[in-house]
Amino acid sequence: MTILSTNTPTEELRRIDAAHHMHPFTNNAELGEKGARVVTRAEGCWLTDSDGNRILDAMAGLWCVNIGYGRDELAAAAARQMQELPYYNTFFQTSHVPAIALAAKLAELAPGDLNHVFFAGSGSEANDTNLRMVRTYWQAKGQPERTVIIGRWNGYHGSTVGAMSLGGMKGMHAQGGVLDGIEHIDQPNWWAEGGDLSPEEFGLERARQLEEKILEIGPDKVGAFIAEPVQGAGGVIVAPDSYWPEVQRIVEKYGILLIADEVICGFGRTGNWFASQTLGLRPHIMTIAKGLSSGYQPIGGSLVCDEVAEVIGSVEFNHGYTYSGHPVACAVALENLRLLEEEKVIEQVRDDTGPYLKEKFEALVDHPLVGEAKIVGMMGSLALTPNKAARAPFAAEAGTVGFICRERCFNNNLIMRHVADRMIISPPLVISREEIDILIERARQSLDETLVALQEQNLMVEG
Repeated sequence: MTILSTNTPTEELRRIDAAHHMHPFTNNAELGEKGARVVTRAEGCWLTDSDGNRILDAMAGLWCVNIGYGRDELAAAAARQMQELPYYNTFFQTSHVPAIALAAKLAELAPGDLNHVFFAGSGSEANDTNLRMVRTYWQAKGQPERTVIIGRWNGYHGSTVGAMSLGGMKGMHAQGGVLDGIEHIDQPNWWAEGGDLSPEEFGLERARQLEEKILEIGPDKVGAFIAEPVQGAGGVIVAPDSYWPEVQRIVEKYGILLIADEVICGFGRTGNWFASQTLGLRPHIMTIAKGLSSGYQPIGGSLVCDEVAEVIGSVEFNHGYTYSGHPVACAVALENLRLLEEEKVIEQVRDDTGPYLKEKFEALVDHPLVGEAKIVGMMGSLALTPNKAARAPFAAEAGTVGFICRERCFNNNLIMRHVADRMIISPPLVISREEIDILIERARQSLDETLVALQEQNLMVEG
């Protein structure tokens, strides 16, 4: 057996990785030729790779390391729980203290009457739970025909078959198809799709597509609408201010359930515990994961309002996962929530570092490549364009320019993702003002280098 460690040479790690490890959302043949960047340790907002480079992680892993890397308190919480009760399930009329305590804490933190939680191992699993919960809810209410769930194109709700179907990523739909009874409406992306409408007009138009779709399907057949308060993986799409109040009006008018997918937005990302509070939403179900444990343990769940929980509780809900409410994951999540609360991390994002990042990030709109800089709390995006005035896309295939910019960021030891030709950030909530300055400096340097590369390759052409 080959024994590997952080002292194993990078090329050997890359060779073995390419030979045996299938990466998610990756052309593994191409990655095998290039070689993966091997991350060996992390602290705060910084990663270290196997060559000793220190990298500022402006994505908090995958939107999740809210409390930052290297918190000994979370490791200690996991160790204590493993010694006391390393595992037990919550099937068969049993429970355990970590699950009970975490459920109670989440009910305390959640807005409105979201007083109940069904635990899962991830956001994808939680959204699969939501799909079944919605349909079970309407069956129990004597309306079994209300099976249709409406999502949004370019929305992201996970990569299991059910969660992928709820989402609107067409590239994912092409690899396996979509479940029956799921429909989609257009996203509220004014920059790319607003045309000559004002943001306010566009927000209303996109919200009213929901009502049009409900009437097209039949109000008696629609069970729920699912959406991210701020689209994350779709490119940090912030809807115009007119959008969400109109959506709220529509779901209440037709009596359908509203599912707010807060897997990315939750636990301080927008400057409140939940983005539903930031945007004034009143969801019946809220999907949670990622920041719940700051990524230190896999855990997710569905926060459920009193009325839906009461209806679901009136029948046997034939659903669950081996690791629903895993005691170690729950213990780590509780400790993570304690740290976020006691260290006033969310207040710091709301009152100090969030506004500071917003000021610095939005100033990037003066760069020749940046047509729009949108940010809410600690999640933001830059729309790259060859013509700001026209909000024009590039003539090259979508994502070509974004990938070039992402590679420049990577080379400058900054983790920024690209979604098509939008550059996105979601740093740990504990990022300091000094680290924000480094982030902006490296982002600007990467944009400068991208512009030179585009000019050299004749890619500064409108589509």
